[in-house]
Amino acid sequence: MGWKNNMCIVLGTALLLSACGGGKLAPPSQAMDVGEAMMFPPAPAGLEAGTVKLDAATLRRSLEELAEAERNGSYAPGMGLAESGLRENGGDYAGAVAAAYKELAWGYGWGFIERETLEQALMNMIALKGNGGEDDAVRAAEGIFAFNRRHWDEAGKILSSLFDEKEEPDSLARWMILVCALEQNRGDRQAGEAYRSIRARYGQFPEYWYWGARVFEGAIAAEYAEQCISLAPDGPFAKECRNILASLAGLNNEDGPFLKSKSEIEKIISRSVSQGNPEILAPLIPLISLPDNPYTIYALGALRSLASAPKYREYFSILASGSGGRLAERLAYICRG
Repeated sequence: MGWKNNMCIVLGTALLLSACGGGKLAPPSQAMDVGEAMMFPPAPAGLEAGTVKLDAATLRRSLEELAEAERNGSYAPGMGLAESGLRENGGDYAGAVAAAYKELAWGYGWGFIERETLEQALMNMIALKGNGGEDDAVRAAEGIFAFNRRHWDEAGKILSSLFDEKEEPDSLARWMILVCALEQNRGDRQAGEAYRSIRARYGQFPEYWYWGARVFEGAIAAEYAEQCISLAPDGPFAKECRNILASLAGLNNEDGPFLKSKSEIEKIISRSVSQGNPEILAPLIPLISLPDNPYTIYALGALRSLASAPKYREYFSILASGSGGRLAERLAYICRG
């Protein structure tokens, strides 16, 4: 009863309380569209109330259904907590903690909760050590806390000791173990291939793309950085991913904040056109003033196509008249249509 009374809801409660402080926890429209389109696997009767001890076959089937929904790109708020309840019911307390943490990690990656909330939830669980908590649950919280502090060797050892080879190759724990391995040895080809192979399950997690952008190189790193930015452009991982893109494009770090991913460029232009408002293009102006790079060139081509419309040509002409240097040249190029 110690686990059920003291620990099962620690991580989930932290998430829900943070949501209450800032409004209902819900993803931006693009993620909500995915969530609304999915068929959320129903929980077995009695699970939420904790009144039913599920048999092994039911547990396995329910966990497989959740995992498959995630692999189909249908992660939605609540799925991590649902998995946590199933794992707790089956006595997998370390897995229950990891699954509950998945919910927090998703919320943090999208910018819905603060890092302090995430870490405090883990510390609250660690504080239960020797005080009625399951040893594996506390140890899992310690491993995840080390992961968040980027103590790669410690986190890797703890998590590897808790999650054996029977664990799904794309489980959250395996994901974290792979990050630990790659952060310590970015040339680990086996870990790199394994990391890339689990992308289907974590496509809605900005953090998955962030770690990939850090540890991979070249076009693969750029793809991962773009995906992270596109999912959560104002999230906690976007800034570093913009800097990664700047480095890959041969720019300076100080140019990073002005970079926009191709997806962002398209969304800004689409919103401007749909509302008939050239002013919405303002965030792209610093981008087109940068030295030649793939994102600036892409934006220039897209903006030039708008100049045939009088309203947009006037907007660009006014900007050009008040600009100098490279920006003035780029605006003049756009105005020529």
